[in-house]
Amino acid sequence: ECIYTKHLCLDGRQIHLEIYDPCSQQGKLSLADELHWADGFIIVYDISDRASFAFAKALLYRIRESHTGVCKKMAESSIFLVGNKQDLCHMREVGWDEGQKLAIDNKCQFYELSAAEHYQEVVAMFTKVLRNITANSKVKEKRRPSGSKSMAKLINNVFGKRRKSV
Repeated sequence: ECIYTKHLCLDGRQIHLEIYDPCSQQGKLSLADELHWADGFIIVYDISDRASFAFAKALLYRIRESHTGVCKKMAESSIFLVGNKQDLCHMREVGWDEGQKLAIDNKCQFYELSAAEHYQEVVAMFTKVLRNITANSKVKEKRRPSGSKSMAKLINNVFGKRRKSV
């Protein structure tokens, strides 16, 4: 499989990153397993290759389609659309406005950059993606607990009993 792993520290927090790269499997669009464990998506297309843009559009559609399906977690996922090879603008087949429109239509963030000439842009984009994902996970952590534990706490507060376990 095309899964790359990396451990890093971002804003004082240890992060275990797993990146799945389906580029070698362009015919495969099921993504069923990946949709269940992914906290975010970076979909990259080549601005000098209309076919890669069409593939990116199909991937975005597949990810968004899962929102209405079984995988409700995806509603909280971060999705970034990235147009790469900005250094080849003289060979451009996909306009910046097309990428921006696709991103707006799919409620995702949009970048256009050149990984070959400006690796700092790639680092900045990945940092923004990771901060976005970790911010979403902090929001999830702040949610009130549900189920028997919160009900037990409510009952204990009403009746003044302090129980250590539920």
